[in-house]
Amino acid sequence: MEKCRASSRILIVGAGPSGIAAASRLLQNNFSNVQILEAENRIGGRINTIAFGDNVIDVGAQWCYGMQRNCVYEMVKDQDILHQTGDYYSTMKMVRSNKEVVAHELGGILHDIVAKSMPSGPHPVVGSAGTHLVENFWRKIDTDLPRVDRTLASEALDFFARHESSIFGADNLFEVSARSHVEYDACDGDKLLHWGSKGFQRFLRLLMKVSEHEPESLGLLEGHVRLGKKVTRIELTAPRKVILRCDDGDYFEADHVICTVSLGVLQEQHEKLFVPPLPPAKVKAIRSLTLGTVNKLFMEFKQQPFPDDWVGFFCLWLEHDLRELRKTEHFWLEGITGCHKFTGQPRMLMAWVGGPHGRHSETLSEEKVVEGLQWLFRKFLPFEMPAPKRFHRSKWFTNPNFRGSYSHRSTKADEHDTGPWDLETPVTGPDGHLGLLFAGEASSRKYFGTVHGAVEAGFREADRLIGNYSSCDLNS
Repeated sequence: MEKCRASSRILIVGAGPSGIAAASRLLQNNFSNVQILEAENRIGGRINTIAFGDNVIDVGAQWCYGMQRNCVYEMVKDQDILHQTGDYYSTMKMVRSNKEVVAHELGGILHDIVAKSMPSGPHPVVGSAGTHLVENFWRKIDTDLPRVDRTLASEALDFFARHESSIFGADNLFEVSARSHVEYDACDGDKLLHWGSKGFQRFLRLLMKVSEHEPESLGLLEGHVRLGKKVTRIELTAPRKVILRCDDGDYFEADHVICTVSLGVLQEQHEKLFVPPLPPAKVKAIRSLTLGTVNKLFMEFKQQPFPDDWVGFFCLWLEHDLRELRKTEHFWLEGITGCHKFTGQPRMLMAWVGGPHGRHSETLSEEKVVEGLQWLFRKFLPFEMPAPKRFHRSKWFTNPNFRGSYSHRSTKADEHDTGPWDLETPVTGPDGHLGLLFAGEASSRKYFGTVHGAVEAGFREADRLIGNYSSCDLNS
């Protein structure tokens, strides 16, 4: 007898926003036998809000990017919990490694030129975002700002390339598909909508329908989540049945599995994780897409060390200073794009470090990282900086349950004619049974690298199963 929604066994691997979205959607559509297996000892995945400083910090996802076509924004826009950042960061100063502060007007013009030099539509583009940026930048400099100091312009271009790489989660822009930059849907509206003192976890509670009176509850997911369950094997060996094995010896059977683990985990483990091996097209997507590393460095001070008129600064390296830096133990500081204040935390600063430098920084002790930051401040800032009283950082790459921060489409994916669409495709049995489905931000065609991409992917796979049972008698 054909199973129906109420009796079908659904297992979801990963309690990040994609897994939580899928489980919540299924539970609200008469699928009662739903379980999430989560390797960490917390829910949230790459959403991780913790108490720190004067309220909370988001160690992972921090902002809601955009207001149009953004399912996260649509779910919370009437709740008065999102706040616009507006032009708060527009006064960030460009500072050279000789402590020279670039004139604000000139810095703004350079930033506009470089921003407009990135690939843009509607015409299809090929190659890398880095190639387009460099070619377009110098062309615009020659026409729009011909008298500018070319050395300063080169430093600004180098900074922007590092900054944009961190936004993509790329080691450099020459690995980023220019086509994907054009096809990506950036969602119009404020890109830095923030959660005030609630953190991104507030959204997860809304997604799970957690009552304000029981904030520690899992809402819809109460009794449907198992923490500390690292899945080591997913077998589609039996007709219309999937078997999951965990590293603690536990064993589960399901009719359908939705796999939401990060692209980095898939890249590292897919050959051992799936039996039989995944189809060639999916393996090609897993190997061709890229999960980058971007880490945050949080510094809490006794009082705000930056002057009132300093929101933050961007690092523009003089060429000889950069050459000297690369010879020292502080070489990883090249990966820091800037440091700034942020709303809701009056005594704190946050710096970003990405790419190979971000991965290296994870291997250093906290003391060494703080020592490096103090060195950077002395190198760039025209005022004294105290040592922070507390420090916290993210370490997404060395965590075996993530292996990075968020994904992007690479030039390699273009060359192999693959992308999120191949990652998204379900693995079916001989009779077309939907045994293994894939979600997660890397499987989103237009919103990869974002929470709303992850959530939408979770909804997509839940809806795929809901549609699969749409003709079933829910009372059987």
